[in-house]
Amino acid sequence: MPEQHQPFSNPQLVAKYAEGPPRFVPGYAGMLSMTRLLLAERAAKDARVLVLGAGGGLELQAFAQAQHGWTFDGVDPSAEMLDLARQTLGPLMPRVRLHQGYIHDAPVGLFDAATCLLTLHFVPQSDRLHTVSEVRRRLKPGAPFVVVHFSFPQGEGEHALWSSRYAAFVAASGIDPELAAKAANVPKLLPILTPEQDEAILREAGFSNVTLFYTGLTFRGWVAYA
Repeated sequence: MPEQHQPFSNPQLVAKYAEGPPRFVPGYAGMLSMTRLLLAERAAKDARVLVLGAGGGLELQAFAQAQHGWTFDGVDPSAEMLDLARQTLGPLMPRVRLHQGYIHDAPVGLFDAATCLLTLHFVPQSDRLHTVSEVRRRLKPGAPFVVVHFSFPQGEGEHALWSSRYAAFVAASGIDPELAAKAANVPKLLPILTPEQDEAILREAGFSNVTLFYTGLTFRGWVAYA
């Protein structure tokens, strides 16, 4: 397992994962709701949805509860996080198939929609285009793809500025100080790109109508179409 995914194998961190996104990601609940609505604009009531980075199961749970006819394929490299997803989903699991691995481990059949939330910032820059292209290859023409991850200016002094702003947000969320300090250091450890670079990758992968729909301090979210 690549180094960037090792924390998601730590049993203690995995057990507390569900507490994290709502407190570490500005406007997390609203972002999930907007994502679902953007998918539903084009995805039918019986849509098949690909969820890349599905470990934990939070977005799968939110989508499945809101759209009773949707079925899902969730992909994640962490077996521990997939186990947590099974626990989170509970009675919703019959509508979900989970796959341990990366995008090339996802089914090749055509999907009606796809998401990649809070995941792509773990992927090295050299692999981003391939990952996004493989998502598009699995989508029906015109299918929506929603992606959200760390993405902010990387000019001189800007990385430090935005990282400090994120640190202030995490601290203000009431997180344990030691955990907040570790979380605030995350942007320094990840291969974060600028919003312009992220949009360019989506377009180069063949997606059209790439549109920014969410900004939460150091996070950006786009909807694009296959």
